[in-house]
Amino acid sequence: MVRKLKYHEQKLLRRLELVSWEAGSLAEVRALRRYRLGRREDYVRYKALARAVRGLARRLRDLGPASAAFRARCAAALLEKLHGLGLVSCRRSLAACESLSAAAFCRRRLPCLLVKLRMAQNLRHAVAFVEQGHVRVGPEVVTDPALLVPRAMEDFITWVDASRLRQKVLDYNQERDDFDLAA
Repeated sequence: MVRKLKYHEQKLLRRLELVSWEAGSLAEVRALRRYRLGRREDYVRYKALARAVRGLARRLRDLGPASAAFRARCAAALLEKLHGLGLVSCRRSLAACESLSAAAFCRRRLPCLLVKLRMAQNLRHAVAFVEQGHVRVGPEVVTDPALLVPRAMEDFITWVDASRLRQKVLDYNQERDDFDLAA
């Protein structure tokens, strides 16, 4: 018979589920830490998407010469879609699709783009800014750090109008309007 856990022991073990716990590989744990992923399921989903894209690129590459026009059309559509999402840098060859990894998806997450755009010093601060509601993409305020931002929306990442961070940045750059002070 096992003794009943004390309150502080229950509190420590509250987030731990020993029944459904799955040990990931070392590379997976490193990626979770490097990109500050809150949920392991996100990384598993990114790996599955990257695997599906690589498989599709392999199938397109292996099509015979009789279907060259179909292969060119499908390859161009796939490359255009991946380039629009920001996962590949060039639209010329399927070789870029065959080397796609889950890290490419992680680099398109909103906190990583905040660091890239120098709106945050590091990923920890970027995740905190997003979760606290300081960032918007277009007109929408985003509070989920798992948002994948496509290339077209990358230019529309900005601070929320009522954000204290935005006010601090404007004060530092001496660009704050007197009308904003009254509001």
